[in-house]
Amino acid sequence: MKLINRLKIFEQKYVFLRWATGAEYGKITYVGEDYVEFNIIDVDTMEYRETVIINSSLILEAIFGGPDIARIVAEIQCFQTLRMRLQQL
Repeated sequence: MKLINRLKIFEQKYVFLRWATGAEYGKITYVGEDYVEFNIIDVDTMEYRETVIINSSLILEAIFGGPDIARIVAEIQCFQTLRMRLQQL
């Protein structure tokens, strides 16, 4: 199985992605045949910092589980819940 096919399973999931020129935590928003669209998360503020489009042949590693990913998901959910409660006030 090619890496690109495996990445399609994890669309809309939070991951740690390493490619030829960088590595970041974020959310895979789209996986195409020749590129991956990836929303990078600022781990200090838990907000989306930027969106990058990466040539799929440049992706070296993708981490889908583990304590760091679980922490990112938990913090984002907490941040979103807090934001919703503040909007209700």
